[in-house]
Amino acid sequence: MSTLSDLLAENTGLPGEAADHLQTVVAEWQLLADLSFADFLLWVPVSAEHQPDGGDFVCVAHARPTTAPTAHPEDVVGTRFTVDEHPQLAKAMREVKICREEDPHWYRDLPMRREAVPVSFGGEVIAVLSRETNLAAPRVPSPLEIAYLGSAGDLCQMIVDGTFPPAGGNQTDTHTSPRVGDGLVRLDQAGTVVFASPNGLSAYHRMGHESDLVGQRLAPLTRSLIRDPFDATEVSHRIIEALDGKPSTRTEADSKRGAVVLFRALPLRPAGQPAGALVLVRDVTEVKRRDRALMSKDATIREIHHRVKNNLQTVAALLRLQSRRTTSDEARLALGESVRRVSSIAMVHEALSISVDERVDLDKLLDNVLPMVGEVATAESQVGLTRKGSFGVVVAEIATPLVMVLAELVQNAIEHAFPQGRPGKVELIVERSARRLDILIRDNGRGLPSGFSLERSDGLGLQIVRTLVESELRGSLSLRQVRTDAAGNRVPGTEAALRIPLSRRL
Repeated sequence: MSTLSDLLAENTGLPGEAADHLQTVVAEWQLLADLSFADFLLWVPVSAEHQPDGGDFVCVAHARPTTAPTAHPEDVVGTRFTVDEHPQLAKAMREVKICREEDPHWYRDLPMRREAVPVSFGGEVIAVLSRETNLAAPRVPSPLEIAYLGSAGDLCQMIVDGTFPPAGGNQTDTHTSPRVGDGLVRLDQAGTVVFASPNGLSAYHRMGHESDLVGQRLAPLTRSLIRDPFDATEVSHRIIEALDGKPSTRTEADSKRGAVVLFRALPLRPAGQPAGALVLVRDVTEVKRRDRALMSKDATIREIHHRVKNNLQTVAALLRLQSRRTTSDEARLALGESVRRVSSIAMVHEALSISVDERVDLDKLLDNVLPMVGEVATAESQVGLTRKGSFGVVVAEIATPLVMVLAELVQNAIEHAFPQGRPGKVELIVERSARRLDILIRDNGRGLPSGFSLERSDGLGLQIVRTLVESELRGSLSLRQVRTDAAGNRVPGTEAALRIPLSRRL
């Protein structure tokens, strides 16, 4: 089955930041589906590159509610609609507002009501959410349903405003956060409880609160029920921050009665106006006991990465010691390059040793690796090394070979483009999209030697690069010598162009 990244890459030309935002929306939207008692479908306009006639929308993700019957028992991801078939999609994008159908829509003998919610990012509408409610099962309005629908309406308006999900949201955190069915408490602008679901009330009862929650100030009440003073301050502070409009992450605390409870507070600010907050709660006392075994396993994996890193550093130290003892300049140079390569791999394992999901922030890692390359290669020269763009977070299977490849290409550029200590500059430029990483290593040096061929090159560094790019990264590499600037003038130097696919490995 195609992933969201695959479908965005196949049907749109969205930049990486916009695709990441849609990933964050999908990570959060189970909350919307449960509060709305409705299915949510994510629609993106098909780009002109993939649909010359234009006008089509394709469904790239689908969420079903756990609180109501689904409107779509079948899988609709990959379905295409024209503007005539679903006019609210184009209207919502054009008018940047929630568009509702006046009459119920019949779909495969099921009556449903459809609403189109534009998804804003960076001041532009990049997609549309379709909220589709199954009307076959009649619902009797209740305080719970009214509270849920009101909260859903506020969050949908915040999606239109571009303020939900918040920028820089932690997708890993949302997967482990409390859900609507676990327990929900709605607060007014002053922090007073105006509604608490039955499960939310039960969670507070297990924490030690005996009476109803409605009318209570939730922050001080929660503080009084938590055992550890630091945790109590942290949870109450998160609730207060949500009332002030600041998003928060999941927080865990032990109550004085021994219950372990998860909290997450979400600000409600439709159209920029404060409307209180939602607090999701979940009693995880029993789940916590089972998680200890998994935490032990994760700790073991991280410890393995830590020991591999230590062993690699020991190997690098032995190679460095051998380099000092050899009298051959050629052997010393080869050993120095081996030290750099082993140290680069060690840094990847060091990053994985502190990661909880086998993913690496490549920008932080390269900020440590590339200066090491530059210091080794520029001991007798004045070459500046700069990086533009962001690599973002990648999985471990990409991180190790890609760091090796980039280190080798930067090393080659610094060593071979600027002979005899000649000053110059090397730029590492990256553009990330939903589909791939496009990377340029550009220098302003003397260029490639006459008759150079990447395929016939016998240099060890380029052989390592070609092998890793083709076999490990499944990407492409090319070297170019002549290029022009914006004015059409020929610019000296060399460009190494890398294209690394990401769509199936994020």
